[in-house]
Amino acid sequence: MSTTSADGRQGGPLNPQALRLEDLARILSASGSRPVTVETLHADIEDGAPTNADGTVNLLEYARWLISEMLRGSD
Repeated sequence: MSTTSADGRQGGPLNPQALRLEDLARILSASGSRPVTVETLHADIEDGAPTNADGTVNLLEYARWLISEMLRGSD
C-alpha cells in the first residue's frame, strides 16, 4: 500500500528519469546554493530543456542540457 503526501505525490522513491517539476525544483533547491522554482523550470523548458512525453523531466538529461547551455554561453 502506498501513501500520498500532502502535495498529492504518491509515497515511495522518486524516479530520477521521470521527475515532476515540483519534485525536481525541491531536489535542486536542496542540493544547490540557490532556490529553484517550478517557474524557473518552466522557463528552461521554454528555452529547450528536454522533457519526457508525460511532462516529467529526466534529471541527468536536464543536467546535461544545463551544462551545454553554460558552455554555449562561454563562447
